[in-house]
Amino acid sequence: MVKICKLRYLFPQTAQKFDQFVMDTITAPGISLALSEKDRALLTLLAEDGRAPVSALAAKLNLSRGTVQKRLDRLQDIGVIQGYTVVLSPDYLAEQIKAHVLITVDPKATEAVIAAMQKIGAVRDVYSVSGAYDLVAILAAGSVRELDRAIDAVIGVEGVERTVSSVILATRFERGAPTRTA
Repeated sequence: MVKICKLRYLFPQTAQKFDQFVMDTITAPGISLALSEKDRALLTLLAEDGRAPVSALAAKLNLSRGTVQKRLDRLQDIGVIQGYTVVLSPDYLAEQIKAHVLITVDPKATEAVIAAMQKIGAVRDVYSVSGAYDLVAILAAGSVRELDRAIDAVIGVEGVERTVSSVILATRFERGAPTRTA
C-alpha cells in the first residue's frame, strides 16, 4: 500500500485514473480483491447466461466490446472466473440414475484422487467428510450400465482404498431445488 501512495503522490495529474486502476485490480495476491460495479454487473450477467456473446454483454453494460473482453480476461487471470459450465434442466437431471459413493483414500493420495475424479464425467460432486470415509462422490449417468462403469472408474483410481455405493432410487424432496414447469 505504501508503494501505491508514493506513486499517487508522484503523479497527481493522473490520480483519478490511477485510483480507478487500483479499484479494478488486485493490490496483492490473496490480500485484497476490489471489483468495480461494472465487474459485478458483468459477473451477474454471466451467471444468468454463461454463453452470452461478448457483444451482448457489452450492450447490456453500456461498454465497448473490447472493454468487456479485457474485463473478462482480467477476471479469469485473477481467478474470479474459474470456468464456464452448463446448467442442466431439472427434467433432464430427474432422468439420470444417481449414486452416492463413500470413499476411503490413502491420505497421501487425496489430492491426486480428487484430480482423477474430476476427469470422470459421471462424477458430479465430491465432498470431504468426517467419519469413517474420507470423501463422498455424487455420480449421475443415463443408464445403469453407464453408472456401473463410472463406479468402476472411481474404484480404479490410484489411491482409492475402499468404496461403498448406494444407488438413489427416488428423490423424496430437495430444498432449494429449481421447480419444474409443466
